[in-house]
Amino acid sequence: MKNYDMTRHVRGESLFADDFIVPEGTLYASVFDSSIAHGKILSIDISEAEKFPGVKKVILAQDIPGQNQIGGIIQDEPLLAENEVHFCGQPIAIVLAESLLIAREAKKKIKIEYKELTPITDAREAYAKGMLIIPPRIFSNGNVEEAFKHCGVVVEGKIETGAQEHLYLETQGAIAFPTEGNGIKIISSTQGPTATQRAACKVLGLPMHQVEVDVMRLGGGFGGKEDQANAWAAMAAVSAFLIKKTVKLILPRQEDMRMTGKRHPYSADFKMGLSNDGKILAYEVTFFQNAGAAADLSTAILDRTLFHATNSYFVPNVKATGLSCRTNLPPNTAFRGFGGPQAMFTFEAAIQKAADKLGVAASVIQEKNLLKEKDEFHYGQLAENSKAQACWFKAKEKFHFDQIKKNVDTFNTENKIYKKGFACMPICFGISFTNTFMNQAGALVHIYSDGSVGVSTAAVEMGQGVNEKIRLVAAEIFSIDKAKIKVETTNTTRVANTSPTAASSAADLNGKATELACKNLAERLMTFIKEELNFSSSDRIAFRDEQVYCNDRAIGLTWTELIQKAFFTRVNLSAQAHYAVPGIYFDKEKNKGKAFAYYSFGTAVVEVTVDCIRGTYVVDSVKAVHDFGKSFANVIDRGQAEGAIMQGIGWMTMEEIIYNTDGKLLTDALSTYKVPDIHSAPKEIEVHFLENSDNPLGIFNSKAIGEPPLMYGIGTFFALQNAMKAFRPEKEFEFSAPLTPEKVLLSLYKE
Repeated sequence: MKNYDMTRHVRGESLFADDFIVPEGTLYASVFDSSIAHGKILSIDISEAEKFPGVKKVILAQDIPGQNQIGGIIQDEPLLAENEVHFCGQPIAIVLAESLLIAREAKKKIKIEYKELTPITDAREAYAKGMLIIPPRIFSNGNVEEAFKHCGVVVEGKIETGAQEHLYLETQGAIAFPTEGNGIKIISSTQGPTATQRAACKVLGLPMHQVEVDVMRLGGGFGGKEDQANAWAAMAAVSAFLIKKTVKLILPRQEDMRMTGKRHPYSADFKMGLSNDGKILAYEVTFFQNAGAAADLSTAILDRTLFHATNSYFVPNVKATGLSCRTNLPPNTAFRGFGGPQAMFTFEAAIQKAADKLGVAASVIQEKNLLKEKDEFHYGQLAENSKAQACWFKAKEKFHFDQIKKNVDTFNTENKIYKKGFACMPICFGISFTNTFMNQAGALVHIYSDGSVGVSTAAVEMGQGVNEKIRLVAAEIFSIDKAKIKVETTNTTRVANTSPTAASSAADLNGKATELACKNLAERLMTFIKEELNFSSSDRIAFRDEQVYCNDRAIGLTWTELIQKAFFTRVNLSAQAHYAVPGIYFDKEKNKGKAFAYYSFGTAVVEVTVDCIRGTYVVDSVKAVHDFGKSFANVIDRGQAEGAIMQGIGWMTMEEIIYNTDGKLLTDALSTYKVPDIHSAPKEIEVHFLENSDNPLGIFNSKAIGEPPLMYGIGTFFALQNAMKAFRPEKEFEFSAPLTPEKVLLSLYKE
């Protein structure tokens, strides 16, 4: 990972929101939040807090100059609670003081009286009481009722998947500066600068041109800062606007964990029908999504769940119903995979149950039903350039599935206490925002008179290497050393009306926009060369290794000399470009269309060993063949795949979010919430790049990589369950994730 971002990280030179030097007189904000999950606010007394030495102001909902509303898709999320509270951790007041310590001490002086109401924390209970964010969403094709009549085997079941804490290294936060003319500048830890700008404008009552949002980089995001960064930036902005001083709001870790949403927990009911030889004929599923107290991005996440209801398989008859259920938990939000992992886990559970009933390995059913070229998904899009089978059979050949099975069987025969299990996990993940209008990006490229280059896009660097990819794009087109190229901060005044860095699309969208802008400049410079040096219009001008070539011969003009000549001849050395993904659309009334530009495919095989006396386990290996298209940044892409795999394993095995029945988070610190460390990492991770894959819709024919490999972690659950079955073959195990060591132990011995 030899790029300037990584180098600065290692040296401790990288700047994050909390590192910016703030002006003298900056105030520090601490947020007073609800201690109960549901109730009416009867009274609130801030007088003692306001008198606390060093406190400058305490802000309540009635002080907000614009709308007390930060809802994105649905307007159902107040910035500060006013009459009711709907989850533990809901912001009620902002205390501004001369230091963070003073602000935190002062907020303890706020007195509040509630009339407590009974909270709902379970999605199925919310559904039973009619607590839905939106009406049910249904994606379907064929006729499942009729198809089930002709199935030789029908299985039904239930799954549960838990929440997951983003645990980005940098917590939520922002700094807001008042600017002249009643404007505000915000330095924010956000994946979506434009969304943060909109939210701040709404609560301030200002037009967008008066609010500037700037992002240097994030210390991790994983979706948790796509919309949820907006609240903290808006609070800082309101504070700075009202008090006319710079305000800094950085959440402490425990407050961040308590007050922010997680990956959505899902409960689901499935029914699968197959022929006697294992062909899947029908699939019906109902997803109960625990949205939390406000919509946030839940409706879009639910749609992604419905899109990926059948994972990497062709099923002719499908009915997938999605229910977004309102509960009294913090609003759950985007997380790497965006609803796809919950859908894929459910389908794989159905396959596992069907395999048990048919008396075959799940891999037999998986292989028999993999997508083929031009197979139609249940929402009308065709599987074009499908690599589902190519990845499966390459993995089968390279990693020797049959030999793995023999080795596992031999080990299990020879060992009574320790048991091994393995599982295969194919994936198919659509690349695009499912809201068509969001699939656009802009880039602004400046070539400075000394030949160096500055690139501005909407992409936010959060450790995934997108800045390096954008540098590589510019370096390739200009054929200059990437050291000459700087990727600027992500700023709403330079690139406006942007989509968030999410949906695995940042490199594609912003890379394509950068490519267009750089090509515009390159063509402008080539035209200048022909005119300046009297070449004919048919002569072929090219840039190679910082030299100018004509008809494949160097003309003795360097890149720097060219730029200086162009500058003195008054050639425009700046270009702006806009890129919109072509050919995608989706009819939300019919739930049909071409929602994705393309698909990412892959297959992994996961091996585990379980200590069936203690319930502990080891992930022996995860080996995957993944479709990267034509990767132009192999080290970055491999790192993304390995990191995603680890995050998926964590979600499936140990990362257990626990709320009590009162809606209070019990796992609110790293002492109570366990994430994978070096000791729980697989002994071996091998990621093989699928050969001969091309993708014209990706930047330089590559494919998006951020989210898809996370789904390989799902294979860990089924590998563990297969090991448990080897120990207790007579027992039927529940499909409930995460499968923690405690749950393994209880499952093995609970009758």
